[in-house]
Amino acid sequence: MTPVKSPEPVRAKPDAVCVAAVEPAREAAIAEAGAAQVGEHLGHLVEGERLVTHYFASTHPGYRGWRWAVTLTRASRAKTVTVNEVVMLPGDEAVVAPEWVPWSERVQPGDLRPGDLFPTHADDPRLEPGFTDTADAPEDVLSVVEELGLGRERVLSPFGREEAAERWYGGEFGPASAIAQAVPYKCYSCGYWIRLADSLGQAFGVCANEMAPGEARVVAYDYGCGAHSDATIDLAEPPTPDHAFDTTGYDTLNLTPTED
Repeated sequence: MTPVKSPEPVRAKPDAVCVAAVEPAREAAIAEAGAAQVGEHLGHLVEGERLVTHYFASTHPGYRGWRWAVTLTRASRAKTVTVNEVVMLPGDEAVVAPEWVPWSERVQPGDLRPGDLFPTHADDPRLEPGFTDTADAPEDVLSVVEELGLGRERVLSPFGREEAAERWYGGEFGPASAIAQAVPYKCYSCGYWIRLADSLGQAFGVCANEMAPGEARVVAYDYGCGAHSDATIDLAEPPTPDHAFDTTGYDTLNLTPTED
C-alpha cells in the first residue's frame, strides 16, 4: 500500500504591488515615529496573499538592533495599498528585556527584609486546614489544643512535611555535607542535639552548641561535626614544681620578749 503524503503548505505568491510599495511603507513609519528614527529599508516578508511586511532600521539610540515593521495589504484588483499595521520589532541583535517572571517565583529564600510580606496561596499544597473551632471548649481542652498546635487555621500537610524533610536532609546540615563526611560523630548521639517534638523528630533536631556550624539550625540525626559532645581531649596535668629553698644566705629575726 502506498503511503499518503501530507500536503505541503501553500505558499502565498508575492504581491508585486505590495512588494514595490516601499515608500508608502516608509511614510507610514515616519508618521508613527518621525523621520529621524526611521533608517534604511531592510527588506520585506510575504505574510500572505496580498499581505507584505516591510522592515526599516530604527535609528533611535535606545533601540539599536530594532526595526520598524510596516504591514501593507490591498484589496483584490486594487491598484493602491493600505497600511494594516506599524509596529517596532526586535531584531537578532536587539537588546530586549528578560522574560517576565511572576514575583512569587522571583523571591528566593533570604530575600525577605523587615516589613516585607510574603503571602501564602490559599491552595498551597504544603498546608492543610487545622482545627480552629474551639470557642466553646473548656480550659483543659484549650490547653491541650494549644500544646499540640491544633488552634491554627492551617497546619503543615503531609506533602509539606515531606518537602521540608527532603530539603533539610539533602541540604547543608544533612549527612551528605562535607563537614559531616569528615567526622565519625553523629548528631543523634550528641548531648547538644534537641530532637524535634513532632513526627519530623524521627530524623531532625536542633543544634544547641554555639561552637558548632549548625547551632540554632535544624540538623539531620545523622549529620555530624567536630563539636560533638563526645569529642573530648584528655589533657595531661602539668607537673607540679618542687618548692625552692634559698641556701645562699639567711635573714636575722629579732624577737622581743614580752611580759606575761
